[in-house]
Amino acid sequence: MNMPFRPLTALPAKSHFPPTICTFDVAASYVEHGGDGRYLPKIVEHLGTRGANHHLPVRCEETGARSLSDPATRHSKSMHHHPGASRVLPCLRARLGASATSQEPERRNPKRKKAASQAWLHAFVRQCAKDGLHHLAALVLFMSQTGARISEAIELRWNEVDLINRTALLLKTKTGRNSTRFLTDQMISRLYALQDGMKPDDRVFRYRNRHSVNERIGAVCRRADIVYKPTHTCGRHAFANIALSMGVDVKSAMDAGGWKSTAVFLGTYANPRNAGRVVAERLNVYQYDADLLIGANSCRMMTERFQAVGPSPFTHPAIQKDKGNQ
Repeated sequence: MNMPFRPLTALPAKSHFPPTICTFDVAASYVEHGGDGRYLPKIVEHLGTRGANHHLPVRCEETGARSLSDPATRHSKSMHHHPGASRVLPCLRARLGASATSQEPERRNPKRKKAASQAWLHAFVRQCAKDGLHHLAALVLFMSQTGARISEAIELRWNEVDLINRTALLLKTKTGRNSTRFLTDQMISRLYALQDGMKPDDRVFRYRNRHSVNERIGAVCRRADIVYKPTHTCGRHAFANIALSMGVDVKSAMDAGGWKSTAVFLGTYANPRNAGRVVAERLNVYQYDADLLIGANSCRMMTERFQAVGPSPFTHPAIQKDKGNQ
């Protein structure tokens, strides 16, 4: 057993990611292959110069959440990939192979919020009338009837409201675009009462901060002995659910409230109450037994009518004789 043995040496650890590829290489390859480089400077600045093997999906998720401040892309944070991950990870797959896959952590679906119902809004408006908070009542009704966000509603000025054509122009919404909302008759009557002595550039509802609005809503809810609903729940959520419960189709409700994503609208805002009972009541409109009886009665009524009028002229013996001669 005098066999020479070689000393055992530790083998270098294998890495699926080549250490020479850094963030700049990934970004350059992404742009070279037709990618959009609009957000890459902020992404590269946030990720730094480390190798691409350090850019795990969670870090790319943080990149999309922190480094990007474009209002038009903020809504994509609620989707599967954030803006940073959606631009860096595809290039990682192309440059580094299939091993650079996006293994995102498990996400829990957020708890559905119970939107304010019409009964809740009625009780809230009545309490505001008792307390003399007419601007607060008008603000909540405006959000629940137009789908406006609280940030958009408190920034509304009188020169952006057209009481003749019953419209309100929301400037620079969350998506970075102006949006026209149509007002109801009761909303117009309330705005007429609030317009006395106001200047064109004054705020319509006078409030400047969303937190003060929520505090006021909480106080009114306590006095009215109703459940507290924050501005988004009694505003935009209420608009979506009330519109759907009144039979408005999904596309019309989305356009009226300024939604762009069907997944966000149906997955976050639409929360119908008693859906099974509503469908059953709609199905009750068609009664199969009643339809059969109506059909029998129709046939009997038609027969009696023909008998009262007399035989059809086409069955007259003279006409039948002419047909036979032809």
